[in-house]
Formats: sequence, structure tokens, C-alpha cells
Amino acid sequence: MAENENGAAPQQPVMPQMKVLGQFIRDLSFENILARKPIEGEVQPDIQVQVALDGRKRGEGNQYEVVSKFNVTSKNKGSDTVLFVLELEYAGLFQIDNVPNEQLHPFLLIECPRMLFPFVRRIVSDVTRDGGFPPLNLDNIDFVALYRQQLAQRQQTQAAEKTPAN
Repeated sequence: MAENENGAAPQQPVMPQMKVLGQFIRDLSFENILARKPIEGEVQPDIQVQVALDGRKRGEGNQYEVVSKFNVTSKNKGSDTVLFVLELEYAGLFQIDNVPNEQLHPFLLIECPRMLFPFVRRIVSDVTRDGGFPPLNLDNIDFVALYRQQLAQRQQTQAAEKTPAN
């Protein structure tokens, strides 16, 4: 190993480390509205997916909980009649080391949900299939864009709260 001018070995950059300690469904709801009130004519589903993310520190050490909240609504294109509604909160417990504090928030809300997403996709597919519909395979989610969007919304909300009412 090469030594630097002081005779010490050069410092290797410390790489961020993430370990999934656990993952679980925190809340799951599926409502098959089509089964209660059938629709006349052809059904052309229009799927809307809303995603929200939340992360927080857990107790001592570098453990964090990240929750991905999915709200999936399927409506009939012609009539806007709701076919089904699926709500899923999927949580992951993570041990995160060597991430600077200023990068921790984006790391929690981008990298952690990205690790959990394949499991969420499978759950959504299984639940919609078991609920009487074709399996819904969610498209990939750009968690970087989602993070930036949520950050912009939070900044707008804070700016609106600071603006005095006329």
C-alpha cells in the first residue's frame, strides 16, 4: 500500500452502507366496487397511482423507518365510475451508516423506497388479481423526481404559511 507524505496510508473514502432490517405491510385495504354494483357496457380501466413517502429515525443508533404509501384507484374511462380502490402502506426498517447528515433525508426517501419497490409491486399485483381484476403491474417510479416534487410542495406550503393574509 502506498504511503502519503506523512508516512500514513491514504484514507479510503467511506462508502454509505444500508442494511434492510425488516419490511412489512403496515396497512392494506382493497375495495372491489365493481362487485357491488356492476357496470353496463364495456369497461375500460383508467388507473391512477398516488405515492407518498415518509421517513423517520427509530430510537438509538442509525436505524430508520421508511413508509411508502400507495393509493391506487381504477375508474372506468367512459363514466368515471370507480372500479376498485387499493391503499397500501409498506414500511421498511433500515440500518444506515456513513451517510452525511445533509444527504440523509434524500437517501431515506429515494434509496430506501427504491429497495422496497419490487415487493410493493408484487403485493399490488397479487391483491388486484385476488380481488377479481387482471394483475396490476406498477410502472417503475422515479423516486428522485418524486422526492423533488414533494420537496417543492413542502417549500410552497411553508412559503404560503409565512405570507401574511391581506
